[in-house]
Amino acid sequence: MDVHALIDAVTRGERPLVSVIVGTERLFIDRAVAALRRATVGDGDPWNEELFNGKSTSAARVIDAARTIPMLGGARFVLVRAIDELADKEIDNLVPYLSAAVDSACVVFTAEKLDGRSKLVKAAKQKGFYVEAQPLKLPAMREFVWREVKRRKLTLHEDAAASLVDAIGTDLSALDDALERLSLYVGDGQPITREAVEACVSRVRVDTIWALVDAVGMRDRRAAMKAASSLLRDREPPLRILAMLARQIRIVARMRDGLASGMSPQEATTAAGAPPFKARELGAAARRFGPEELSRAFRVLAEADMIQKGGRPPGAIALENAILELTRS
Repeated sequence: MDVHALIDAVTRGERPLVSVIVGTERLFIDRAVAALRRATVGDGDPWNEELFNGKSTSAARVIDAARTIPMLGGARFVLVRAIDELADKEIDNLVPYLSAAVDSACVVFTAEKLDGRSKLVKAAKQKGFYVEAQPLKLPAMREFVWREVKRRKLTLHEDAAASLVDAIGTDLSALDDALERLSLYVGDGQPITREAVEACVSRVRVDTIWALVDAVGMRDRRAAMKAASSLLRDREPPLRILAMLARQIRIVARMRDGLASGMSPQEATTAAGAPPFKARELGAAARRFGPEELSRAFRVLAEADMIQKGGRPPGAIALENAILELTRS
């Protein structure tokens, strides 16, 4: 089952007892989790809701939480994020619960990746509990834009849709944010035009963002700070710069994976969600970012995102600290 089928089923009132949601598209995962939570505990029920992280929990704790009798006659919602960070033995210890799931709980596991040969994955697929949440390819983005526009009851010009995809690529979180800002920018009932997209979304200069990515890859702190300062002078919000930097590095990671799988540079570029003419530039970036560098970059950017959203320190300082950490030798 894919994540969209899960969300549709939950919307129809078909709440599964267990969902093992695996993939890297955070927007889809968050929407599925939100739908399952609403179907189980409504707008919120702190007495019947528990959240765990794979790095700091155990199978026994999760199963105990699921089998705890709900308070006030409701149902329990148990969410376990990053189940792939559990030890292999602990993951295996969850398998018996899938065959004996209680109907008074909705248990949700999320992970970026799980071994398809593992007992948990095999059991989840057999029970119909396995859900995939993979990123969209660039050709599918136009259709997704129109679905989102319809869902939000907005009006979007055809050329505006093309500009939006060109500006954002396959970053669904950025698209979600852009549509929210565009709806506020044009006002209730007004159409979203190409001019509105250019004013609200396309202001981040892609060449400067790539200069920032290149400088990070080469550990050139001076060049990285110069690129970031240029964007800040253009009044780009620090959180937006951070999001664009993360998006570009995700593209580099996908490019690296594509090349490693034997794709041609052009094929890998398309699979990464970038236009084919970026093949040479992306190939160079992929050579600079090894697996350890990519992992470190994503960790630093995730931490910076949390810090900026928390408001301390101010956004520009948090962005600067992230760049200093990313360019540390």
